[in-house]
Amino acid sequence: MAKVMRRYMVKVKLPSELNDDFLNLIPAQRKRVNQMMREGDILNYSLSMDRSQLWIVMQGETENKIMDGLATFPLIRYMSVEVVELMFHESPLLTLQPISLN
Repeated sequence: MAKVMRRYMVKVKLPSELNDDFLNLIPAQRKRVNQMMREGDILNYSLSMDRSQLWIVMQGETENKIMDGLATFPLIRYMSVEVVELMFHESPLLTLQPISLN
């Protein structure tokens, strides 16, 4: 039986002051996010211009699976997280483009 993959919007608040420990963890965070994107767990990852918020669209079987994935983030201890299940998430990158035979 095929697994039902649901999509979730993860809203993250980041600390207003970034200490050296936080800044030193950014490369590891980017590496983990890139890995999760390659694996299809993260569909979008966006940071506000003032660096106070992240928005992450993730897919997984359950909200608990999403939380398990977030727990692997090197910066998780600095994040205040809210997870909301989405009815749908559409993106041009997620749709198949028509094939032209010309």
